[in-house]
Amino acid sequence: MKSFNGPDSVAGGTPLIVQVVRQYAPGRGGLEDVVANLSRQLLQRDYRVRVVTLDSLFRSRDHKLPEREVIDGVEVVRIPWKGSTRYPLAPSVLRHIGDADLVHVHGIDFFFDALALMRPLHGKPLVATTHGGFFHTPKFAAIKQAWFQVVTRLSALAYRSLLCCSRSDMELFSKIAPRRAVLVENGVDTAKFAGLSSTIPRRRIITIGRFSVNKRLDRLFDVMQALREMSPEWRLDVVGSPSDLTEEDLRGEIARRGLIDQVVLHIGVDNSEVRRLIAEASLFASASDYEGFGLVAVEAMSAGLVPVLHPNEAYQALGKQHRGICLADFARPEDCAARIEQTFQALLADPAATRDEMMTGASVHAWEGVADRYIDVYRAILGDRVPPQPRSLSA
Repeated sequence: MKSFNGPDSVAGGTPLIVQVVRQYAPGRGGLEDVVANLSRQLLQRDYRVRVVTLDSLFRSRDHKLPEREVIDGVEVVRIPWKGSTRYPLAPSVLRHIGDADLVHVHGIDFFFDALALMRPLHGKPLVATTHGGFFHTPKFAAIKQAWFQVVTRLSALAYRSLLCCSRSDMELFSKIAPRRAVLVENGVDTAKFAGLSSTIPRRRIITIGRFSVNKRLDRLFDVMQALREMSPEWRLDVVGSPSDLTEEDLRGEIARRGLIDQVVLHIGVDNSEVRRLIAEASLFASASDYEGFGLVAVEAMSAGLVPVLHPNEAYQALGKQHRGICLADFARPEDCAARIEQTFQALLADPAATRDEMMTGASVHAWEGVADRYIDVYRAILGDRVPPQPRSLSA
Protein backbone atom coordinates (compact mmCIF):
# COMPACT_ATOMS: atom_id res chain seq x y z
CA MET A 1 0.00 0.00 0.00
CA LYS A 2 1.14 3.49 -0.77
CA SER A 3 1.22 4.58 2.87
CA PHE A 4 4.21 2.30 3.43
CA ASN A 5 6.22 3.59 0.50
CA GLY A 6 9.08 5.58 1.92
CA PRO A 7 12.65 6.37 0.99
CA ASP A 8 13.10 2.74 -0.05
CA SER A 9 11.12 3.23 -3.24
CA VAL A 10 13.19 2.64 -6.37
CA ALA A 11 12.28 3.94 -9.80
CA GLY A 12 11.92 1.45 -12.60
CA GLY A 13 9.47 -1.03 -14.00
CA THR A 14 11.29 -4.27 -13.18
CA PRO A 15 9.88 -6.24 -10.25
CA LEU A 16 11.30 -5.68 -6.79
CA ILE A 17 11.64 -8.83 -4.71
CA VAL A 18 12.12 -8.10 -1.00
CA GLN A 19 13.70 -11.01 0.82
CA VAL A 20 13.15 -10.99 4.58
CA VAL A 21 15.53 -13.03 6.71
CA ARG A 22 16.60 -12.85 10.33
CA GLN A 23 20.37 -13.08 9.69
CA TYR A 24 22.45 -12.02 6.70
CA ALA A 25 26.00 -10.98 5.81
CA PRO A 26 28.38 -10.46 7.51
CA GLY A 27 26.81 -13.45 9.26
CA ARG A 28 27.68 -16.80 7.74
CA GLY A 29 25.58 -19.94 7.57
CA GLY A 30 23.22 -21.95 5.41
CA LEU A 31 20.33 -19.47 5.61
CA GLU A 32 22.57 -16.53 4.72
CA ASP A 33 24.08 -18.45 1.79
CA VAL A 34 20.68 -19.31 0.34
CA VAL A 35 19.49 -15.69 0.41
CA ALA A 36 22.78 -14.38 -1.00
CA ASN A 37 22.82 -16.88 -3.86
CA LEU A 38 19.16 -16.40 -4.73
CA SER A 39 19.70 -12.63 -4.70
CA ARG A 40 22.65 -12.99 -7.06
CA GLN A 41 20.59 -15.10 -9.46
CA LEU A 42 17.72 -12.62 -9.39
CA LEU A 43 20.00 -9.69 -10.16
CA GLN A 44 21.43 -11.59 -13.12
CA ARG A 45 17.87 -12.05 -14.41
CA ASP A 46 16.98 -8.33 -14.22
CA TYR A 47 15.05 -8.32 -10.96
CA ARG A 48 15.58 -5.69 -8.31
CA VAL A 49 16.39 -7.18 -4.90
CA ARG A 50 16.31 -5.91 -1.34
CA VAL A 51 17.20 -7.93 1.75
CA VAL A 52 15.60 -6.85 5.03
CA THR A 53 17.31 -8.33 8.07
CA LEU A 54 18.14 -7.67 11.73
CA ASP A 55 20.66 -4.99 12.70
CA SER A 56 22.96 -7.27 14.68
CA LEU A 57 24.18 -10.84 14.58
CA PHE A 58 22.96 -13.24 17.24
CA ARG A 59 26.50 -14.03 18.35
CA SER A 60 27.36 -10.33 18.88
CA ARG A 61 24.05 -8.73 19.68
CA ASP A 62 25.46 -5.49 21.11
CA HIS A 63 27.43 -4.69 17.95
CA LYS A 64 25.09 -2.79 15.63
CA LEU A 65 25.64 -3.18 11.90
CA PRO A 66 25.12 -0.39 9.33
CA GLU A 67 21.48 0.47 8.77
CA ARG A 68 21.93 0.37 4.98
CA GLU A 69 24.54 -1.26 2.81
CA VAL A 70 25.02 -2.65 -0.68
CA ILE A 71 26.63 -6.12 -0.66
CA ASP A 72 27.51 -7.70 -4.02
CA GLY A 73 24.96 -5.45 -5.70
CA VAL A 74 22.17 -6.31 -3.24
CA GLU A 75 20.50 -3.56 -1.22
CA VAL A 76 20.55 -4.58 2.46
CA VAL A 77 18.37 -2.84 5.06
CA ARG A 78 18.87 -3.71 8.72
CA ILE A 79 16.22 -3.11 11.35
CA PRO A 80 16.21 -3.08 15.18
CA TRP A 81 14.89 -6.05 17.12
CA LYS A 82 14.07 -7.20 20.62
CA GLY A 83 13.38 -10.45 22.41
CA SER A 84 14.87 -13.89 21.97
CA THR A 85 17.09 -15.06 19.14
CA ARG A 86 14.62 -17.92 18.76
CA TYR A 87 11.81 -15.48 17.92
CA PRO A 88 13.25 -11.99 17.37
CA LEU A 89 10.64 -9.22 17.32
CA ALA A 90 11.17 -6.64 14.55
CA PRO A 91 7.86 -4.96 13.59
CA SER A 92 9.55 -2.17 11.59
CA VAL A 93 9.92 -4.66 8.72
CA LEU A 94 6.64 -3.21 7.46
CA ARG A 95 8.35 0.10 6.59
CA HIS A 96 10.61 -1.53 4.03
CA ILE A 97 8.22 -3.57 1.90
CA GLY A 98 5.91 -0.81 0.64
CA ASP A 99 7.38 -0.74 -2.88
CA ALA A 100 7.81 -4.51 -3.16
CA ASP A 101 6.15 -6.45 -5.94
CA LEU A 102 6.60 -9.64 -3.95
CA VAL A 103 7.88 -10.42 -0.44
CA HIS A 104 9.85 -13.63 0.07
CA VAL A 105 10.20 -14.64 3.73
CA HIS A 106 12.98 -17.05 4.70
CA GLY A 107 12.32 -19.18 7.77
CA ILE A 108 9.34 -19.83 10.00
CA ASP A 109 9.75 -17.18 12.70
CA PHE A 110 8.43 -13.76 13.74
CA PHE A 111 8.68 -12.39 10.21
CA PHE A 112 6.60 -15.28 8.86
CA ASP A 113 3.86 -14.75 11.43
CA ALA A 114 3.93 -10.93 11.55
CA LEU A 115 3.80 -10.36 7.79
CA ALA A 116 0.90 -12.81 7.58
CA LEU A 117 -0.95 -11.01 10.38
CA MET A 118 -0.28 -7.59 8.82
CA ARG A 119 -1.17 -8.58 5.28
CA PRO A 120 -4.42 -6.54 5.36
CA LEU A 121 -2.19 -3.49 5.96
CA HIS A 122 0.57 -4.09 3.41
CA GLY A 123 -1.35 -6.07 0.77
CA LYS A 124 1.78 -7.65 -0.72
CA PRO A 125 1.87 -11.15 -2.21
CA LEU A 126 3.84 -13.39 0.14
CA VAL A 127 5.89 -16.55 -0.38
CA ALA A 128 8.08 -18.28 2.17
CA THR A 129 10.91 -20.78 2.14
CA THR A 130 10.65 -23.18 5.06
CA HIS A 131 14.34 -23.86 5.89
CA GLY A 132 13.42 -26.70 8.22
CA GLY A 133 10.83 -24.78 10.19
CA PHE A 134 11.79 -24.63 13.86
CA PHE A 135 12.29 -28.33 14.56
CA HIS A 136 16.10 -28.31 14.47
CA THR A 137 16.33 -29.70 18.01
CA PRO A 138 13.92 -31.78 20.15
CA LYS A 139 13.91 -29.07 22.82
CA PHE A 140 10.40 -27.81 23.68
CA ALA A 141 9.01 -30.37 21.20
CA ALA A 142 5.44 -30.31 22.57
CA ILE A 143 5.25 -26.50 22.53
CA LYS A 144 6.72 -26.38 19.01
CA GLN A 145 4.23 -28.93 17.73
CA ALA A 146 1.31 -27.02 19.23
CA TRP A 147 2.58 -23.72 17.79
CA PHE A 148 3.02 -25.36 14.37
CA GLN A 149 -0.47 -26.83 14.35
CA VAL A 150 -2.16 -23.58 15.39
CA VAL A 151 -0.10 -20.42 14.76
CA THR A 152 1.95 -21.63 11.79
CA ARG A 153 -1.13 -23.19 10.19
CA LEU A 154 -3.03 -19.89 10.47
CA SER A 155 -0.10 -17.78 9.26
CA ALA A 156 0.37 -20.05 6.26
CA LEU A 157 -3.06 -19.01 4.98
CA ALA A 158 -1.60 -15.61 4.01
CA TYR A 159 1.09 -17.14 1.75
CA ARG A 160 0.64 -17.91 -1.94
CA SER A 161 3.29 -20.63 -1.75
CA LEU A 162 5.33 -22.37 0.93
CA LEU A 163 8.58 -23.36 -0.78
CA CYS A 164 9.86 -26.48 0.95
CA CYS A 165 13.63 -26.78 0.69
CA SER A 166 13.78 -30.51 1.44
CA ARG A 167 11.61 -33.57 1.06
CA SER A 168 11.21 -33.80 4.83
CA ASP A 169 9.96 -30.18 4.88
CA MET A 170 7.56 -31.01 2.06
CA GLU A 171 6.11 -33.87 4.07
CA LEU A 172 5.79 -31.66 7.16
CA PHE A 173 4.26 -28.54 5.59
CA SER A 174 1.93 -30.49 3.31
CA LYS A 175 0.05 -31.38 6.48
CA ILE A 176 -0.93 -27.76 7.15
CA ALA A 177 -0.93 -26.29 3.61
CA PRO A 178 -1.40 -29.18 1.16
CA ARG A 179 -2.35 -27.02 -1.84
CA ARG A 180 0.38 -24.40 -1.35
CA ALA A 181 3.39 -26.49 -0.33
CA VAL A 182 5.86 -26.71 -3.24
CA LEU A 183 9.12 -28.66 -3.28
CA VAL A 184 12.03 -26.40 -4.28
CA GLU A 185 15.13 -28.02 -2.85
CA ASN A 186 17.92 -25.67 -1.82
CA GLY A 187 20.34 -24.49 -4.43
CA VAL A 188 24.04 -24.88 -3.80
CA ASP A 189 26.94 -22.73 -4.95
CA THR A 190 28.76 -25.58 -6.64
CA ALA A 191 31.47 -23.28 -8.01
CA LYS A 192 32.68 -21.98 -4.64
CA PHE A 193 34.76 -25.05 -3.71
CA ALA A 194 34.64 -26.91 -7.03
CA GLY A 195 37.20 -29.71 -7.36
CA LEU A 196 39.32 -28.53 -4.41
CA SER A 197 39.63 -31.75 -2.43
CA SER A 198 42.96 -33.51 -2.24
CA THR A 199 43.64 -35.63 -5.32
CA ILE A 200 45.74 -37.90 -3.10
CA PRO A 201 43.52 -39.72 -0.54
CA ARG A 202 44.27 -38.57 3.00
CA ARG A 203 42.94 -39.62 6.38
CA ARG A 204 41.76 -36.08 6.93
CA ILE A 205 38.18 -35.02 7.59
CA ILE A 206 36.63 -31.56 7.52
CA THR A 207 33.34 -30.44 9.04
CA ILE A 208 31.83 -27.00 8.44
CA GLY A 209 28.98 -25.21 10.21
CA ARG A 210 27.84 -23.23 13.21
CA PHE A 211 28.79 -24.59 16.61
CA SER A 212 25.20 -25.54 17.42
CA VAL A 213 23.99 -28.26 19.77
CA ASN A 214 22.11 -30.04 16.97
CA LYS A 215 25.36 -30.45 14.99
CA ARG A 216 26.46 -32.99 17.64
CA LEU A 217 30.16 -32.22 17.46
CA ASP A 218 30.52 -34.16 20.70
CA ARG A 219 29.63 -37.34 18.82
CA LEU A 220 32.03 -36.46 16.03
CA PHE A 221 34.79 -36.12 18.63
CA ASP A 222 33.84 -39.54 20.05
CA VAL A 223 34.24 -41.00 16.57
CA MET A 224 37.64 -39.33 16.24
CA GLN A 225 38.73 -41.14 19.41
CA ALA A 226 37.74 -44.44 17.81
CA LEU A 227 39.46 -43.54 14.52
CA ARG A 228 42.67 -42.70 16.37
CA GLU A 229 42.71 -46.25 17.69
CA MET A 230 42.52 -47.53 14.11
CA SER A 231 45.18 -45.19 12.75
CA PRO A 232 47.07 -42.27 14.33
CA GLU A 233 47.02 -40.55 10.92
CA TRP A 234 43.38 -39.45 11.21
CA ARG A 235 42.85 -35.66 11.55
CA LEU A 236 39.74 -33.48 11.81
CA ASP A 237 39.38 -29.79 10.93
CA VAL A 238 36.34 -28.12 12.52
CA VAL A 239 35.39 -24.93 10.67
CA GLY A 240 32.68 -22.62 11.97
CA SER A 241 31.61 -19.92 14.36
CA PRO A 242 30.19 -19.97 17.91
CA SER A 243 26.45 -20.38 18.36
CA ASP A 244 24.84 -22.47 21.12
CA LEU A 245 28.36 -23.68 21.89
CA THR A 246 31.38 -21.44 22.43
CA GLU A 247 34.96 -21.96 21.37
CA GLU A 248 35.77 -22.72 25.01
CA ASP A 249 33.05 -25.39 25.13
CA LEU A 250 34.54 -27.19 22.14
CA ARG A 251 38.14 -26.88 23.30
CA GLY A 252 37.06 -28.45 26.58
CA GLU A 253 35.39 -31.36 24.75
CA ILE A 254 38.50 -31.89 22.64
CA ALA A 255 40.86 -31.77 25.63
CA ARG A 256 38.74 -34.20 27.68
CA ARG A 257 39.09 -36.77 24.92
CA GLY A 258 42.81 -36.21 24.52
CA LEU A 259 42.35 -35.10 20.90
CA ILE A 260 44.41 -31.90 20.89
CA ASP A 261 46.79 -33.36 18.30
CA GLN A 262 44.00 -34.79 16.12
CA VAL A 263 41.35 -32.04 16.08
CA VAL A 264 41.89 -28.39 15.08
CA LEU A 265 39.31 -25.60 15.45
CA HIS A 266 39.15 -22.87 12.83
CA ILE A 267 36.99 -20.00 14.11
CA GLY A 268 35.33 -17.53 11.72
CA VAL A 269 37.77 -18.10 8.86
CA ASP A 270 37.14 -16.70 5.37
CA ASN A 271 36.49 -18.73 2.25
CA SER A 272 40.13 -18.62 1.13
CA GLU A 273 41.14 -20.42 4.32
CA VAL A 274 38.25 -22.88 3.95
CA ARG A 275 39.50 -23.64 0.44
CA ARG A 276 42.98 -24.32 1.78
CA LEU A 277 41.61 -26.73 4.38
CA ILE A 278 39.41 -28.54 1.86
CA ALA A 279 42.45 -29.01 -0.38
CA GLU A 280 44.08 -31.01 2.41
CA ALA A 281 41.05 -33.24 3.09
CA SER A 282 39.41 -36.26 1.50
CA LEU A 283 36.25 -36.68 3.62
CA PHE A 284 33.50 -34.42 4.95
CA ALA A 285 31.62 -35.40 8.11
CA SER A 286 28.42 -34.25 9.78
CA ALA A 287 26.99 -35.84 12.92
CA SER A 288 24.02 -33.44 12.89
CA ASP A 289 20.75 -34.59 14.44
CA TYR A 290 18.76 -32.30 12.16
CA GLU A 291 19.23 -30.53 8.85
CA GLY A 292 16.72 -28.71 6.69
CA PHE A 293 18.45 -29.88 3.52
CA GLY A 294 22.18 -30.58 3.84
CA LEU A 295 23.59 -27.68 1.86
CA VAL A 296 27.13 -27.91 3.25
CA ALA A 297 27.26 -31.61 2.47
CA VAL A 298 26.49 -30.86 -1.18
CA GLU A 299 29.10 -28.09 -1.20
CA ALA A 300 31.54 -30.70 0.08
CA MET A 301 30.55 -33.03 -2.76
CA SER A 302 31.21 -30.25 -5.28
CA ALA A 303 34.78 -30.11 -3.92
CA GLY A 304 35.18 -33.86 -4.47
CA LEU A 305 35.01 -34.71 -0.77
CA VAL A 306 33.17 -37.89 0.21
CA PRO A 307 30.47 -37.08 2.82
CA VAL A 308 29.98 -39.27 5.89
CA LEU A 309 26.63 -38.25 7.36
CA HIS A 310 24.46 -39.13 10.35
CA PRO A 311 21.19 -40.60 9.00
CA ASN A 312 18.79 -37.79 9.90
CA GLU A 313 15.82 -37.32 7.53
CA ALA A 314 17.49 -34.79 5.24
CA TYR A 315 20.69 -36.80 4.96
CA GLN A 316 18.77 -40.01 4.29
CA ALA A 317 17.01 -38.26 1.41
CA LEU A 318 20.36 -37.01 0.11
CA GLY A 319 21.83 -40.50 0.44
CA LYS A 320 19.03 -41.92 -1.72
CA GLN A 321 19.88 -39.39 -4.43
CA HIS A 322 23.64 -39.96 -4.34
CA ARG A 323 24.88 -43.49 -3.75
CA GLY A 324 28.46 -42.40 -2.99
CA ILE A 325 27.40 -40.76 0.28
CA CYS A 326 28.16 -42.79 3.41
CA LEU A 327 25.44 -42.82 6.08
CA ALA A 328 26.79 -43.79 9.50
CA ASP A 329 25.31 -43.59 12.99
CA PHE A 330 27.52 -41.18 14.96
CA ALA A 331 25.77 -42.25 18.18
CA ARG A 332 27.76 -45.52 17.85
CA PRO A 333 31.35 -44.28 17.61
CA GLU A 334 33.15 -47.57 17.01
CA ASP A 335 30.75 -48.65 14.26
CA CYS A 336 30.85 -45.21 12.70
CA ALA A 337 34.64 -45.16 12.75
CA ALA A 338 34.68 -48.53 10.99
CA ARG A 339 32.35 -47.15 8.29
CA ILE A 340 34.62 -44.13 7.82
CA GLU A 341 37.67 -46.35 7.43
CA GLN A 342 35.77 -48.50 4.89
CA THR A 343 34.81 -45.35 2.98
CA PHE A 344 38.43 -44.25 2.93
CA GLN A 345 39.56 -47.65 1.65
CA ALA A 346 37.00 -47.41 -1.17
CA LEU A 347 38.38 -43.98 -2.02
CA LEU A 348 41.90 -45.39 -2.09
CA ALA A 349 40.79 -48.02 -4.61
CA ASP A 350 39.78 -45.41 -7.23
CA PRO A 351 40.29 -41.80 -6.07
CA ALA A 352 39.71 -40.11 -9.44
CA ALA A 353 36.42 -41.89 -10.16
CA THR A 354 35.16 -41.29 -6.62
CA ARG A 355 35.92 -37.56 -6.77
CA ASP A 356 34.23 -37.30 -10.18
CA GLU A 357 31.14 -39.11 -8.86
CA MET A 358 30.86 -36.63 -5.99
CA MET A 359 31.27 -33.56 -8.19
CA THR A 360 28.81 -34.83 -10.80
CA GLY A 361 26.25 -35.55 -8.09
CA ALA A 362 26.59 -32.04 -6.66
CA SER A 363 25.97 -30.44 -10.04
CA VAL A 364 22.26 -31.30 -10.02
CA HIS A 365 21.82 -28.93 -7.07
CA ALA A 366 23.43 -25.92 -8.83
CA TRP A 367 21.75 -22.58 -8.24
CA GLU A 368 21.02 -21.82 -11.89
CA GLY A 369 18.39 -24.53 -12.16
CA VAL A 370 17.00 -23.94 -8.67
CA ALA A 371 16.55 -20.22 -9.45
CA ASP A 372 14.42 -21.20 -12.45
CA ARG A 373 12.08 -23.07 -10.10
CA TYR A 374 11.81 -20.06 -7.77
CA ILE A 375 11.05 -17.83 -10.75
CA ASP A 376 8.32 -20.20 -11.92
CA VAL A 377 6.63 -19.50 -8.56
CA TYR A 378 7.17 -15.75 -8.93
CA ARG A 379 5.79 -15.86 -12.49
CA ALA A 380 2.61 -17.57 -11.34
CA ILE A 381 2.06 -14.65 -8.94
CA LEU A 382 3.38 -11.66 -10.89
CA GLY A 383 2.41 -12.71 -14.40
CA ASP A 384 3.54 -10.23 -17.06
CA ARG A 385 5.67 -8.25 -14.62
CA VAL A 386 8.33 -10.99 -14.62
CA PRO A 387 11.32 -10.15 -16.85
CA PRO A 388 11.23 -12.28 -20.03
CA GLN A 389 14.54 -13.98 -19.28
CA PRO A 390 15.49 -17.26 -20.96
CA ARG A 391 15.81 -20.22 -18.62
CA SER A 392 19.27 -21.35 -17.58
CA LEU A 393 21.04 -23.91 -19.73
CA SER A 394 21.09 -26.34 -16.79
CA ALA A 395 17.33 -26.30 -16.31
